[in-house]
Amino acid sequence: MNERTLGTSGLSTPPLVLGGNVFGWTADRAASFAVLDAFVAGGGRMIDTAESYSAWVPGHRGGESEAVIGEWLKARGRRDGVLIATKVGWEIGNARGLSRARIAEAIEGSLRRLGTDYIDLYFAHKDDPDTPLEETLDAFDRLVRAGKVRALGASNFDAPRLAHALDLSSQRQWTGYTVVQPLYNLMERAAFEGPLADICRVRNLGVLPYFGLASGFLTGKYRSDADLQGRTRAGAVKPYLNARGFRVLDALERVAREAGATMAQVALAWVAAQPGVTAPIASATSAAQVEELLGAMRLELTPAQLETLDLASRGA
Repeated sequence: MNERTLGTSGLSTPPLVLGGNVFGWTADRAASFAVLDAFVAGGGRMIDTAESYSAWVPGHRGGESEAVIGEWLKARGRRDGVLIATKVGWEIGNARGLSRARIAEAIEGSLRRLGTDYIDLYFAHKDDPDTPLEETLDAFDRLVRAGKVRALGASNFDAPRLAHALDLSSQRQWTGYTVVQPLYNLMERAAFEGPLADICRVRNLGVLPYFGLASGFLTGKYRSDADLQGRTRAGAVKPYLNARGFRVLDALERVAREAGATMAQVALAWVAAQPGVTAPIASATSAAQVEELLGAMRLELTPAQLETLDLASRGA
């Protein structure tokens, strides 16, 4: 796969990032290792995780995904061959936010679990309005200067706060955010399209959208409430079971038949084709799913197919 420059971060990655939110959760250690092996063997390079994965699971404390990735890196000796992105700022036990103390504590935990002395791309997982931006940005800059982090990113930020953060970093000569990670897919467009996308374009920021498959809805396997029974993503998928969601699935099916591809591949290819997007993030729980995801990056949709999907996903 051809590599793409990730904004002004100095990093480059093939046009698919492997999501690590499932590691240590719906993918156990053996399945996670198989997924990671298949991803790298297929030309993948960047792996995305967070300290909070998977704190939402009963009995988990967070850090499970990072720990599995760290074990895989040690077992395979692959640290120099991959890029690791992780995040700080989401709730994990009683810890949360982007204060100087929280960031300093979190980076040490992530480095320890991952078994590395640096993070390639470190994200603010979400905005923290209770901490002054100056404090957060100074703390991140110190990590870069100390060599613990190579580049910085912002996830789940709105356009005004991102612009403010970028301006502050420039004024204070701090290392600024160079990558944005928004929610973006055929069912969720509002958070990225418009002002946030404009800022990314003007400021030359890399864009790595997450949930490119809308929690699995865009694979076509969820068509009714009955399909959600016993599924871990039922709560996230249920809101899509409506007229607009079924219209999008119908369009995906038509385009998939034309292209000789799966619905998941078409959904990810649509994200990858959108202006400003560097690479979508997608998760897998088996080597077979990895092969399908990598196939999406070799799929080039026609203008007519892109228009079909665009029209289906707009409106109520």
